Order: sequence, then C-alpha cells, then structure tokens
Amino acid sequence: MAKVDEEKINYILTALEKIQYGSLNITIHNGEITQVDCSKKHRFTLPEKPFCQSKDGANLTVLCR
Repeated sequence: MAKVDEEKINYILTALEKIQYGSLNITIHNGEITQVDCSKKHRFTLPEKPFCQSKDGANLTVLCR
C-alpha cells in the first residue's frame, strides 16, 4: 500500500466536512490517489399537501379542492 500524502488526506477530509448530501468518489491508479470527484445535492423542503378522504372512505387523494 502506498503512503498517502497529507495534502490529499486534507483535501478529502475537507470535502467530506462540506457535504451534507451527495457523494465523494476517490479514483486510484497504481496505488495512488489521482482524482477526487465531489457531487453535492441540495434538498429543498417540500410544503405539506393536505389529504382528503373520498366519499367511500377507502381512498385518499393528494389535493383537496
């Protein structure tokens, strides 16, 4: 196993600290880290939608009108 230099370790740790949702992909060639890809996702909170019960009481519909 090759020794990983401190710059690469610090880069990976910093990227991990910044990601709340997403992924970090580390590419290795011949035992050396050659690339780090960071994919961030931003999640929006969705407003709650009211539910209504149908006349027969069995099914729910998403929106009430």
